[in-house]
Amino acid sequence: MDIKEKLQDLVESVTKKLKEDPSLLSSFKKEPIKVIEKVIGIDLPDEQIEKLITMVKAKLAADDLADKADDV
Repeated sequence: MDIKEKLQDLVESVTKKLKEDPSLLSSFKKEPIKVIEKVIGIDLPDEQIEKLITMVKAKLAADDLADKADDV
């Protein structure tokens, strides 16, 4: 498994946890760095975690759009 696959698995895992816990999702919207570090259990420098945050936000938005399309 390469780093890209591991990163994608991490995004999937974090996204799933955020969607399962509305209070965690709310906290993510306010303090994404702290929440990501809490969920993955690793304290990373802010600049390294920014890409992961961007990917998680994109995944959440895509999933939200897919859910809305299913409702139509």
